[in-house]
Amino acid sequence: MSPLRQALADYLAVRRVLGYRLVRAEKLLAQFLTYLEARGEGHLTTATAVAWATVSPGAHRSWAATRLSIVRRFATYLQGIDPATEVPARDLLPGQNCRATPYLYSDADIAALMAAAGSLRTPHRVATYRTLIALLAVSGMRVGEAISPIAATSIRSMVC
Repeated sequence: MSPLRQALADYLAVRRVLGYRLVRAEKLLAQFLTYLEARGEGHLTTATAVAWATVSPGAHRSWAATRLSIVRRFATYLQGIDPATEVPARDLLPGQNCRATPYLYSDADIAALMAAAGSLRTPHRVATYRTLIALLAVSGMRVGEAISPIAATSIRSMVC
């Protein structure tokens, strides 16, 4: 086993003891070491890490940033063992958030939703949905924030 492969095994063992599963990281780091070995390199360099992270030209920028981030964590660990190791900078391949553009409901849309909630089966459900719609409309919360147990506890403490 090469020194880099042994260092990878040790790195994964240490991180797993700390509670990380690292299934994806193990696979990607093994691929990275194969890439390093194919290039005949014995040390991790920033140039090689960036080249490996961006090897798929059709891949999304966030995927390349994720790949480089996984290598960066390993490089940080490896630098303590091998001073010749270069740790890629954090802002080298910035990721891109892939969030959907929010839809802003008009007053008419909110009124229509409140009216539609009135057609639900039970009075409790009608009141629940109307309250949720009103909460989302006035607070700007996301649905997940409004219905989480933590939010429910916070709202109860503000009301009581």
